[in-house]
Amino acid sequence: MMVTGRAMQTMLSIIGACLVGYFLYHTIEGDRGIVMQARLQAKVDTAQAELTRLQKEHEGLDHRVHLMRPESLDPDLLDEEARKTLDYSKPNEIIILSPPGNPASTTKN
Repeated sequence: MMVTGRAMQTMLSIIGACLVGYFLYHTIEGDRGIVMQARLQAKVDTAQAELTRLQKEHEGLDHRVHLMRPESLDPDLLDEEARKTLDYSKPNEIIILSPPGNPASTTKN
């Protein structure tokens, strides 16, 4: 069976279209495609936000540790920590109990 020039041209066009479709699909949906890049960028953004939050928390804790060192002891912080740890209060204080873990559960004078 002999393939004519027109049939050969049509087969080559179909094969070329399949190759273009294959590479286009993998450019968009593949392991290193556009969709995966967007997903990875979202993960990077989330991780960056978490890193920023943890760095701020670390700075705050580092500041509190610095205030508790003997050479720079803050009497108010020492009093607050001792009373929180030992569950003490002053006679003229009003104690308002709130659920554990609630940020409003600090003692007010």
